[in-house]
Amino acid sequence: MSLFNQDEKAYLLLADGTVFEGRSFGAKGTVIGEVVFTTGLTGYQETLTDPSYYGQIVTQTFPLIGNYGVNREDNESAKSYVSGYIVREWCNTPSNFRCSGTIDDFLKEQNIIGIHSIDTRSLTRKIREAGVMNGAITTENPAEKRDELLEKIKAYTVKDAVKTVTGTETRVYSNDAPKYKVALFDFGYKRNIRNELVKRGCEVTVVPANTTAEEIKALAPDGIMFSNGPGDPTENVEIIKNIREIAQLNIPIFGICLGHQLMALAHGGRTEKLKYGHRGANQPVVDKALDKTFVTSQNHGYAVIGDSIDPEIAEVSHFNANDGTCEGMRYKKINAFTVQFHPEAHGGPQDTEYLFDEFIEMIKKEMH
Repeated sequence: MSLFNQDEKAYLLLADGTVFEGRSFGAKGTVIGEVVFTTGLTGYQETLTDPSYYGQIVTQTFPLIGNYGVNREDNESAKSYVSGYIVREWCNTPSNFRCSGTIDDFLKEQNIIGIHSIDTRSLTRKIREAGVMNGAITTENPAEKRDELLEKIKAYTVKDAVKTVTGTETRVYSNDAPKYKVALFDFGYKRNIRNELVKRGCEVTVVPANTTAEEIKALAPDGIMFSNGPGDPTENVEIIKNIREIAQLNIPIFGICLGHQLMALAHGGRTEKLKYGHRGANQPVVDKALDKTFVTSQNHGYAVIGDSIDPEIAEVSHFNANDGTCEGMRYKKINAFTVQFHPEAHGGPQDTEYLFDEFIEMIKKEMH
C-alpha cells in the first residue's frame, strides 16, 4: 500500500469540466496536456521515457504501478517527455534486484507532476466514450481559477513535437566489427530500436529528424530506419519532403510508428486521428502475408488510412484485429516496408522482432 501525506491533494480537471480528486506524487504545480491511457501491465518506465508521449498526460489502466521500481538501464531516452502521470496506486516500497529508486523519485527528478488514488477505470471509460481530451493536473485547488484553467485546457494543442524531441547531432553506435551501416532517423526514437539493430551486426548512425537526402547519400548507409515519434504527422512538412527524396535513393527502408505514417504521407497517403489511440502491450495485429495474428506493443494516436495510397505504390501488409486500422505498408516500387506497432518490444511482447531480421535480409540482398 502506498504511503502518502493526507494533506497532499491533487486534482485532475478535464476539458469537459469533470474533476477527479486524488493525491499528489512527483513534482508539484500545474500542467496541461492531452489525457491518454495505456493498458500495459508492466513497462511503466519505458512508457515514461518514450518520446512519443510528448505533450501527453499518461494514465496507466493497470491499478498498481511501481512495484519493481526504476533503473537507468531500462530508459528508452535520456529523459521523460510525458506532461503528467496518472495512476490508481503507486508502490513506494518496490522489490527488485535491479531497482535503484521509486516512481516518485523518478517523477521528482524529471519534474513531472503526478496524481494517484483516483478512479482510473472511470477516467479510461470516459476517454473511450468521449475520445481523447485535454486536461490539467494541479496541486492547487482548481475551483479558485476554474474558468481560467478550463480556457487554457481547451486551447492546448501538441505542437512542434518532433522538433522538440529529436537530437541535433549525429551519433554512431556499434559493436565490434559491424557488418552493415544503418542510418536511424531520430523522430523521437526509442533506444531499443538502436539496440536491436546493433545486436544484428549494424553500425547505427543516429541522425536528426531533418536530415536531407543529400546528407544521407553522403553517409552511404546500407539501410535506413525511420523511427517512432510524437505528435500529428502532418505538421512535419519539411521531413515529409525529405523522405520523398530519400525513398528514391534505392536504399532499403524500414519505418516504425511515426516513421510509418511519414512514409505514407510522402507517397500520397493520408492519416487520421483515432478516437482514443492504441497504447499498450496487447494490441492484436494480423500479418496478411503470414496469415497470423501477433500481439504487439503500440503507442500512437494517429493512423494511416490504408486505401488512401495508390495500390500501385503500396499495399496494406498488416491490420489491427480490433478495429481494422492499417498497421503496416509494403511498397512496390521502392525497397521499403513500414509498421505502425513497435517490433523492438520495449515494453511488450517480442512476437514481431522477426521484422528486424527481414530488414537485415533486405540489406544483405541489396549489398550482394
